[in-house]
Amino acid sequence: MKPSLANLAQLPCGIRKPAYNRADLSAGIVHIGLGNFHRAHQAWYRHRLFEAGIDHDWAIIGAGVRAGDAAQRDKLLAQDCLTTLIELAPNGKSAEVCASMIDFLPVQEGNAALIAQMTDPRIRIVSLTVTEGGYYIDAATGGFNAAHPDIVHDAAHPDRPVTAFGAMIAALRQRRDGGTGPFTCLSCDNLQGNGAVLRQAVVALARMSDMALAEWIGRTCSFPNSMVDCIVPATGAAEIALAKSFGIDDAVPVTHENFRQWVLEDDFCAGRPDWARVGVTFSDNVHGFETQKIRVLNGGHQVIAAAGELLSLATIAETMAHPQIRALLHKVVGEEVTPHMPRVPGYTPHEYLELVERRFSNLEIADTTRRVAFDGSSRQPGFIVPSIRKALDAGTPVSGLALVSALWARYCEGTREDGSPIAPNDPNWATLHRVAKAARSTPATWLEMRQFYGDLADDSRFADAFSRWLSLIYTSGVTSALAAYSDS
Repeated sequence: MKPSLANLAQLPCGIRKPAYNRADLSAGIVHIGLGNFHRAHQAWYRHRLFEAGIDHDWAIIGAGVRAGDAAQRDKLLAQDCLTTLIELAPNGKSAEVCASMIDFLPVQEGNAALIAQMTDPRIRIVSLTVTEGGYYIDAATGGFNAAHPDIVHDAAHPDRPVTAFGAMIAALRQRRDGGTGPFTCLSCDNLQGNGAVLRQAVVALARMSDMALAEWIGRTCSFPNSMVDCIVPATGAAEIALAKSFGIDDAVPVTHENFRQWVLEDDFCAGRPDWARVGVTFSDNVHGFETQKIRVLNGGHQVIAAAGELLSLATIAETMAHPQIRALLHKVVGEEVTPHMPRVPGYTPHEYLELVERRFSNLEIADTTRRVAFDGSSRQPGFIVPSIRKALDAGTPVSGLALVSALWARYCEGTREDGSPIAPNDPNWATLHRVAKAARSTPATWLEMRQFYGDLADDSRFADAFSRWLSLIYTSGVTSALAAYSDS
């Protein structure tokens, strides 16, 4: 059966249905970036609030700014913006229908519909999941990349923006001029200090065309930092077939693990839902929580993904079943990452590592190594390089982290150990592939990509270890290198 509002009551009895009337909801949030993660995470928290009978004026209106978002919009509108969420717990699967999104705006050149919706005074939060690479960060400096063609366009044509940030600025200009007031800008992406990064993008872009508006945005809007966590695989034929096994013909179902976490700074200039009622943690130390998560979970994914791909292991669970890869994760994170992490309530660093290892080992989660390895040019600098720097500053070992970087370099060479090709898997693949081939004979070449590594090539403690590992990987193979590290 197709999911729709008309069909909700007739859905198979094994599927949990919304315990609220969608007609009672009204929009309070525009969310840009309607991928799987948002629908399994933030939209689910909203869904649970509505089931609790509160905050019905905080429903979601979806939006996108990329041409590819139009296809997602068509699929979701065809099923009244309902999403089938399938929880993949180690002891079994369950399904429910989430109805917290009530519309999906047209995806248009110039983003007129998005700007108009964000201008509506009922919209008090604009949230985003646009991936780590979507914030126009200069990888070498960490600052805003004002020279990017998209940013240059939006600065010159603020009434016809191509970026989400340009659209937000255009809406905020109208809200200021009309006396509506600001909205909260809420990043839900895996970036350390994501609220600060979002503030940087919005205010810096506004400053390029309207200094007074930039000052008003910086003074009146809020940009709370947040930490989000839930493993959400990509949707393909297998996930669509899984939804059908529950008796529901969802074109865009979402599978997810049986774990969620959301930590927020309580800094909302125009109000917020009562998220604490459904398990969201409000904290003044979001940085500590996100450091724990980014260094161990996101960083842990980067530790194992390239090795898994090189050894032709299709899923993260398969990598965890490989003794040497599992040992790599446990030793690198346990000895070179967690000693430099802040302590936060909930888990000790060791307990958190054990939790992540259990989550990665969930055989029900068909999370592919290819998906996790995607966009290493954003994820390695974001999730691995900070741990390298922390260890170097503390004078502690970096050998395992150097091995992780060497595995990424070997991955970007473009072939697995069985000789099969690795299809391009990064927005910067052409550069990465070219440098990786050169690094096969001259390993130091890889670290000279200072847009990703900064000055790490100048530190012999890391650079020498990297060169040794990459040479060993090419001469003896990935498994031998992993074994050599485990035995060291």
